[in-house]
Amino acid sequence: MNDFDWKNLIDPLFYIHFDVNGIKLGIYIVLFIVFAETGLFAGFFLPGDSLLFLAGIYSRDLIENILFIENDFVNVVLLATFVALAGILGNVVGYWFGSKSGYYLYNKEDSFWFKRKYLVQSKDFFEKYGGKAIIFARFLPIFRTFAPIVAGIVSMDKKKFMFYNILSSFIWSFTLIFAGHYLYGFLLENYQIDLKEHIEIIVIALVGITVLPVIYKFSRKSKTQE
Repeated sequence: MNDFDWKNLIDPLFYIHFDVNGIKLGIYIVLFIVFAETGLFAGFFLPGDSLLFLAGIYSRDLIENILFIENDFVNVVLLATFVALAGILGNVVGYWFGSKSGYYLYNKEDSFWFKRKYLVQSKDFFEKYGGKAIIFARFLPIFRTFAPIVAGIVSMDKKKFMFYNILSSFIWSFTLIFAGHYLYGFLLENYQIDLKEHIEIIVIALVGITVLPVIYKFSRKSKTQE
């Protein structure tokens, strides 16, 4: 089993290369993380966008542990589809959890795993954008975790929820995984730039791109409440 360090929890490569006694389990860990981050409120701290982008770069290493076909495009499609299905299932669980425990969550005290303010801010975000919030939230940390829970709390129509759930999950997974896979190939072939040698920069850039809008929104909301 990989040597463990607490910093590994926010390192996407730790999950992608995860193995136990030489048995590669990366694909299963990636799918579980996608499920947890989109369906369990405790998963808001897990890497999401950066994990999928890097999964695209390492798509061959991941998918060959389940099914490998001698066609690069098909392998990437399979990986993105598995990830999309995990995201769909995660949101379904989040919706169910929200519908069953809304009152409890609004009265729950803050802890390391749960912050009530995230729930409230996600509810405001959801009320502002409606069903489209499910799509927007896929690309936003924290909101990605709480959006389906809030949808359950406010009793969003199940058919409408499933439509946006399926659509957003496929857009999210295919966009990031295909971007990682084909950008890696394009830069390597045309400019001899190996993205695998610049993983830390990629992760920092993706975290900045996805987290800064959330921080900006939270800071503006805090100022308006003062």
